[in-house]
Amino acid sequence: MKFLRLTCGLLLLALGAAHAQIKVEVTLAQSQFLANETLMAAVRVSNLSGKSLTLGAELDWLKISVESRDGGIVSKLGELPVQGEFTLASSKAGIKRLDLAPYFSLVQPGRYTVRATVRVPGWEQEFTSAPASFDIIQGAKLWEQEFGVPATNPSALPPEMRKYVLQQANYLKQLQLYVRVTDSAGSKTYSVRSVGRVVSFSQPESQVDAASRLHILWQNGARAFAYRVVNPAGEVTVQQTYDYTTTRPKLRLDESGKIIVTGGARRLTREDLPATAEAATPKPQSLK
Repeated sequence: MKFLRLTCGLLLLALGAAHAQIKVEVTLAQSQFLANETLMAAVRVSNLSGKSLTLGAELDWLKISVESRDGGIVSKLGELPVQGEFTLASSKAGIKRLDLAPYFSLVQPGRYTVRATVRVPGWEQEFTSAPASFDIIQGAKLWEQEFGVPATNPSALPPEMRKYVLQQANYLKQLQLYVRVTDSAGSKTYSVRSVGRVVSFSQPESQVDAASRLHILWQNGARAFAYRVVNPAGEVTVQQTYDYTTTRPKLRLDESGKIIVTGGARRLTREDLPATAEAATPKPQSLK
């Protein structure tokens, strides 16, 4: 009996020592995501083995699994691009960042967990992280409009049609405004992006210009308004802030047909796109 206890004890110690050699952790950029929104996961691998390790040469050195709240395995849409050889010195850690959204079917609202498993070449062991949890939340559709994607070849017919969709979702008890870019049927999503906070009583203004860019203006504070321009790829190219003064900021067409913001007063900030020299330069402090 004593021999059996000693054997079991040594086995548990050996297993503990083996798992202590490699530590795997998963962290997420945020805890809530809209369906198809960029879902960045950072896999941190710590080498505690006492010797350098070469990882990433094989396709299956890193595996990611996602489960729903009820324990069901979320189906994969493709293979994650994890390959890329690197050497991890002893007592050092490396981080692999991956966008999970294009590779897992994460469209149903609910609670999910993600785990990462690392396999070291030549070792008969795998090292799995603790689960990291996140929620897929559902956004309310505020507005949508189809548009034609500007073609590199103007004579190409017919033009590719896409759709801008404005959505509002409660992220961590704070309303956020999202822009979704899909195909014309809404079955394929090209981009989902949060463009900022929105107050509950705001009615965002939205217009599509001649270059198929989406202009959005909405209230995001007591007297503050946010202005964004989004291109057909879903990228924010213009980011500005306006204050309600004697007049309210509004979207209007100028004499040349260009969409502009009229009313209110623009406030320069360090978050402006394109960046402005005035906002980026710190103001000198006065000496008393």
